[in-house]
Amino acid sequence: MEMKGRIINRGTVEGEALVSKDPISFYGGVDPETGKIADKDNALDGVSVKDKILVFPFGKGSTVGPYTIYQLAKLGTGPKAMINSECETIVAVGCIISDIPAVDQVDISRIKTGDTVKVDGDTVTVD
Repeated sequence: MEMKGRIINRGTVEGEALVSKDPISFYGGVDPETGKIADKDNALDGVSVKDKILVFPFGKGSTVGPYTIYQLAKLGTGPKAMINSECETIVAVGCIISDIPAVDQVDISRIKTGDTVKVDGDTVTVD
C-alpha cells in the first residue's frame, strides 16, 4: 500500500514501524540514552524507538523537544524516520536539525506496529 504525504525532512529509509496512537512528548517522554519511551500515559512506555519508523499522531510538550530528538540521533538511539498525522513545530525542527526523514498528512491508522515501512520523500509504502 502506498500513501502520499507532505515532506517535513526529505530522506529515504526503510524499517519496522512502531506505532503510537498517543502523541509523544520528546522532552521527558523519551530517554535519549536508551531510546525508550518514558511516559506512563503512553501505551509504548518502556519500548525503544531505536532504528524504528516511529509513527504517531503529533508531538506535544516542551520546546526542548527538538534538542532531545537531536540527542537521540547523535547517540544512535533514535528512530530511522517519523510519520505523523500532523507534524507540529517541535517534531519538525527536531527532525530537520537531526536529519531524520519525516512525513506528515498521512493516514497513520493504516500502519501497524511491525509493518515494514519505506519512507521516500513524500511517499510512504507499507508492506
